Amino acid sequence: MQPFSYAKVTTKEEAILTLTQNQTAAFIAGGTDLLGLMKDRVQSANILIDINSLPLANIEVSAAGVRIGAICRLTDVAFHPYIQKHYSVITQAINQSASPQLRNMATVGGNLLQKVRCSYFRDPTFPCNKHTPGIGCSAINGYNRMHAIFGTSEHCIAVHPSDLAVALTALDAVICIQGAEQERRISIHDFYLLPGDTPHQETLLQPGELIVAVEIPNDNFSTKSHYLKVRDRAAYEFSLTSVAIALDREEDTIKTAKIAFGGVGTKPWRGWEVEEFLQGKPLNQDTLTTAAELAVKEAKPQQHNEFKIELVKRVLIRALSE
Repeated sequence: MQPFSYAKVTTKEEAILTLTQNQTAAFIAGGTDLLGLMKDRVQSANILIDINSLPLANIEVSAAGVRIGAICRLTDVAFHPYIQKHYSVITQAINQSASPQLRNMATVGGNLLQKVRCSYFRDPTFPCNKHTPGIGCSAINGYNRMHAIFGTSEHCIAVHPSDLAVALTALDAVICIQGAEQERRISIHDFYLLPGDTPHQETLLQPGELIVAVEIPNDNFSTKSHYLKVRDRAAYEFSLTSVAIALDREEDTIKTAKIAFGGVGTKPWRGWEVEEFLQGKPLNQDTLTTAAELAVKEAKPQQHNEFKIELVKRVLIRALSE
């Protein structure tokens, strides 16, 4: 692991200024992903800027919704009474992430920015376009069982790793970002970028910017939400396929549905076409079967992950049924 300096900051302005003046610096809060990447020599930083003293650990509830500070620990978010009651999909997604020990340390902002778990990306001895653009993607012709079937390109097929981001996508969350000049608010749908021919650019976050909060709007059906995750083992495992659903229905008729998939896309994958189809439909087997087929219409599986197509269909049907 390379040597690095440590700087503790107490204001957002100080944090951003320190990062701006040191282009190879990095913010650290929980450090559950960053330190591992540095030890594996996948990522480097000459200065770690500790942001744990910043006033970004509050959960604020208002009539418009909830604002979650970027350095809130995942455990604190999951067990917050208001979130448990009104945004249960968030609690469920977090509690199925990582392990209790990691959830106690990991922060909301760090979770949303965690790097992909592609084994070729995590081993710097393999060619990877996220490391060096244009060098090639080892996963395409390698072992790609855990990789994406949506949003892929000839340059990258790595799957997005965050469970929380999938839940937030289904809830139309907004990412609040502080820069040197101003704060920006970006829809989570726009925040994450498809790999295209620039897979090293994963989000709209610019150099010198800091995620300060996540805002989730209040609506009339976020309380009727669910997160279903399928994985190889019951705990401490990344998703093979997951789905976050928020549903507004009247008796047996679906009024509105919001659906996002995890474990299958290069970004949290919103089921826009499925949502449009479900609007006004009866909640019966024919509806569920057609919705499941729509969900995988654009899937492009790799050699070792074609099973995810059937898995997406089954997970969606089960989650809607529950």
